[in-house]
Amino acid sequence: MSVPFWRLSGFYFFYFAVLGIHLPYWGLYLKDCGFGPVEIGNLSALLVATRIVAPTVWGWIADRTGRSLAIIRITLFLGALIFAGFLFERGYRAMAGITVGFGFFWNAALPQFEAITLAYLTEEPYRYSRIRLWGSVGFIAMVLGIGWILDKQPVSVLPGALTAILAANWLVTLTLPKPGGAHTGPVQVGLWQILKKPDVLAFLTVCMLLQVAHGPYYVFYSIYLKQFHYSSTLTGCLWALGVLAEIVLFVNMRPLLARYSLRTILLVSLLLATLRWMLIGWGAADPVLLFAAQLLHAASFGSAHVAAIHLVHHYFGREHQGKGQALYSSLSFGLGGMIGSLYSGYFWDWLGPEFVYSTAALLCYLAFAIAYFWIGREYILKPSH
Repeated sequence: MSVPFWRLSGFYFFYFAVLGIHLPYWGLYLKDCGFGPVEIGNLSALLVATRIVAPTVWGWIADRTGRSLAIIRITLFLGALIFAGFLFERGYRAMAGITVGFGFFWNAALPQFEAITLAYLTEEPYRYSRIRLWGSVGFIAMVLGIGWILDKQPVSVLPGALTAILAANWLVTLTLPKPGGAHTGPVQVGLWQILKKPDVLAFLTVCMLLQVAHGPYYVFYSIYLKQFHYSSTLTGCLWALGVLAEIVLFVNMRPLLARYSLRTILLVSLLLATLRWMLIGWGAADPVLLFAAQLLHAASFGSAHVAAIHLVHHYFGREHQGKGQALYSSLSFGLGGMIGSLYSGYFWDWLGPEFVYSTAALLCYLAFAIAYFWIGREYILKPSH
């Protein structure tokens, strides 16, 4: 089966271009709307909370109907349409409603697209990181571009920019052919049988804890740097540096996957994530330490995510791939991200950023301990298995 490399890459480019605007700068936009840390944390948590429900609902529909690509197109279109409401509303309740509606549709797309990408790459799973890296390129392009724009324009330009990128993301999906190789035979192993396995439960728990730890970074990193008088351009550069490190890792992921087990990659990623949050929490006044911390994004997100995607593929097989990717997204980026947004919002002013980031480091170390004792100890997992 021919792999439409650039069309798959294009989806990731625009999808993560949205995040390249939203993650670093949306908190600044909400602050400009007059909201405090608790309200910002709550609105961020609402968006993340839809990631608990949306992937599971749409993943179940996709596996039942076998129409993943159609679902991606529909949900991206509706997500862009609803997000356009931010062009007209700045009140808390209205923005909360738009956030929930947008999130329910937009958060459905990525897990299903991950399953489609892996369906194209059945014989060459190692190529996943080469396609996925274009998402990182899109993220960097928007982080740097919008950072430069915000040094010259008001933050109120963000809703329009995001609406345009969301529309482009939907248009790319219209060019994709449907992949072959979908599972059509009888289900050999039930989903519940898979979920009852201790290593699968441990894996999902580890992924959730890792994303809880990312909460204060996604919601408050830019706001935190502003306390130390970093410019929007420099803040954007630091965000971009983290994703650039991620790109370098993706380019070199194939030899790492060939040499090391997924268990080893995951364990090392969790230890380096622990170090990263301590550096940000206690070293934000020192640009050198922030630089080092951003390089560790290659581990806390990059290698951890690649290992997780391959582990989902291993654990859930072709027959439950849509639901497996949806569960991974729902429990990690959804539940984990929501908890991370909430705890960081409530504790930010009360106990301080140092406490919030130290808690993130502790959670990553707990995830490391769980992974060490329960994930893949009896066998070496490689992505080709």
